Amino acid sequence: MTVLAAPRARKAPKYVLASVLSLIFLLPFYIMVRNALMTRQQVSSPDWSWLPDPLSWVNFGDLFADASVPMAHSLWNSFLVAVVTAPVGTLFGSMAGYALARINVPGRRAVFTYVLVTLMIPQSVTFVPTFVVVGSLGGVNTEWGIIAPNLFSAFTVILFRNFYLRFPAEIEEAGRLDGLGYLGVYRRLVLPNSGSMIASLGALMFIESWNAFLWPLVIGQDPSSWTAQIALSTFLTAQSVNLPALFAGALVTIAPLVAMFLVAQRFIVRGIAASGLKE
Repeated sequence: MTVLAAPRARKAPKYVLASVLSLIFLLPFYIMVRNALMTRQQVSSPDWSWLPDPLSWVNFGDLFADASVPMAHSLWNSFLVAVVTAPVGTLFGSMAGYALARINVPGRRAVFTYVLVTLMIPQSVTFVPTFVVVGSLGGVNTEWGIIAPNLFSAFTVILFRNFYLRFPAEIEEAGRLDGLGYLGVYRRLVLPNSGSMIASLGALMFIESWNAFLWPLVIGQDPSSWTAQIALSTFLTAQSVNLPALFAGALVTIAPLVAMFLVAQRFIVRGIAASGLKE
């Protein structure tokens, strides 16, 4: 008993620390659920209550009934943007990463350096030139105007490049012996064996696209092109504050992300570990 109890005693502080950190992490979610089920008076009341009494489920009905905030359409726009950006952006990143890792052409290192440098440029710096280009092409107040600039991710390209640098060369050599070129090897051999990496970065791109705020705010000036994040921001302005609707909207908006993370978390960890951050 003493021999078995000693390792458990040593692990006890780790479990206690992990439990405390988990509670701290879950606290904002509890506050969000609690406030989403309260009235305005209860949310702003100085008296603290752990659970709302009674539960104000009407907040969710009012959220979608508000004619000035097209919440349902905004959720659809966010879904459309994310479900297009994630697979297409991941495919582009995979293709670019494979080319930089395996196709030996002059200037390959210079291109990779350029891609790496773009990570150091704040996104806000590129807003004006990107807006000018997208606006001149008629992309203002359109879904494709929100999607197109985000289809290329330097972060995704770099991770895919590092992943393909460690890809077994024997598999590619076997494909070339069968007469396949670079595109054939990539399409028939490399891409099918990159499932964990594609799933992890696809999930990350979906989450990033769903949470995007600044670019959709700049390009989507009409309520018909709002995403869920823009619709949420209308509940908290300098003129009015609707906290129950804000928390209810946040709860509805975050639900797809929680589901996505629960399904893809093991792929995210496995894919990032497989990519490596060093050569």
